[in-house]
Amino acid sequence: MYIEIHDRQQLASQLASGSLAHVVVQGLDLSDVDLSHVEVAGAVLLGCRLRDSVAVELLARGALLFPALPQLPYNPYRPRLYHAAELMSGYRRGEHESYARTLDQRIYQHYVASRRKRPPAVLDTLAQRLHDHAIDDALADFLGRGEARKVIAIMGGHAMRRGEAAYADVARIARAVARRDAHYLMTSGGGPGAMEATHLGAWLAGAPDNALDEALALLAPAPDLAHTGWLDAAFEVRERWPDCAADSLGIPTWFYGHEPPNVFATHIAKYFSNSLREDGLLGIATHGVIYAPGSAGTIQEVFMDAAQNHYGTFELVSPMIFYGVKYWTETKPVYPLLENLARGKQYADLLFISDDVDEIVARLVEHPPVPYSGQAPRPIGS
Repeated sequence: MYIEIHDRQQLASQLASGSLAHVVVQGLDLSDVDLSHVEVAGAVLLGCRLRDSVAVELLARGALLFPALPQLPYNPYRPRLYHAAELMSGYRRGEHESYARTLDQRIYQHYVASRRKRPPAVLDTLAQRLHDHAIDDALADFLGRGEARKVIAIMGGHAMRRGEAAYADVARIARAVARRDAHYLMTSGGGPGAMEATHLGAWLAGAPDNALDEALALLAPAPDLAHTGWLDAAFEVRERWPDCAADSLGIPTWFYGHEPPNVFATHIAKYFSNSLREDGLLGIATHGVIYAPGSAGTIQEVFMDAAQNHYGTFELVSPMIFYGVKYWTETKPVYPLLENLARGKQYADLLFISDDVDEIVARLVEHPPVPYSGQAPRPIGS
């Protein structure tokens, strides 16, 4: 078992013990730290800044060093999740074009350039995977902090516009769930549309009841990403109600990096790998997933989630709740197929569809996940 150290205060406490054996130090500047009298055999230093002579000495004494990688706009060993203020640093209100100067867009442009290289540059792809591993680790730390969080995801289309009834209903669902239990953690893919509505609802969980209607009215004149006031409207809502947010988690990806990160999410786990991000999002949403209207991406997520329930991938069976009866039974008739697929399986009892916000919230709260009672997959040869 390794101890993980992410800040100087933790490091000072550990150094007082005289040993870094079985300790992982992640992304810290150690150039002014005296390690000459500290046991370092078995220590792991990830992207830490060291004087060259010290690095050589630590290697000789049994430490394992992962060097910093040069000329990257991101830290592949970052020890914690992102926040909107960090990713949006460089954006100036009223200057739509300043979004191109944000950290988020600088990382995206670097990512796009790396994807165009043929063959891909090995250091670029390595750095991206190291980064996503670091986000996995930071996410595990976040979810494991304090009492267990009950993660609930809302999936739905990125094209859902502010001002639509569905957008308002998704926000009301998220707000109602967040208000029910401080351990509930509203989660989404971290982008616009239904995802933004999810985090808007959680952001206003501690605000007066009428705040959501007022916020919806402020957002509606900038209905989608094409509108130059899209980001400014969101920041105006944040500033109007700054201290009432319940924690929420956005999990976006630079694979769709043309979409800005959701600024209503209090914590952001942003990945380079879209497949890792999608599978991981569904994997942590053990207390249920609500499906708002969406297209191919949302439908793909429905059946990824169904497979996890069908085969007991995470040893739990979780609710799958659909908002929009006509949409999911006629426009995109996924629900009848899912009912057929689930027949005779545990998750058949955890499927539900409704147009009513209160019914959806009640169903979710009253039907927690249950242990998988079938035979979970075993490793080959076991």
